[in-house]
Amino acid sequence: MKKQIALNVFYTLGLIISVCGLFWAFKNHNYLVMALFVAAAALFLYLKIQLIKDVRATLKSKEKGL
Repeated sequence: MKKQIALNVFYTLGLIISVCGLFWAFKNHNYLVMALFVAAAALFLYLKIQLIKDVRATLKSKEKGL
């Protein structure tokens, strides 16, 4: 569970940094960097959703076991 919490924190920080970088790139008219930040944000969001699904499934299986 500690590993999943650490991954969640890492994905959240990556998402926040990607969004901040996206605004910076848009403000400076750097569209290639903006595209990279959009891709990174999408990747972190996808990984975070998959992690949440995995945690929910783990909690449900533990609940049924008790």
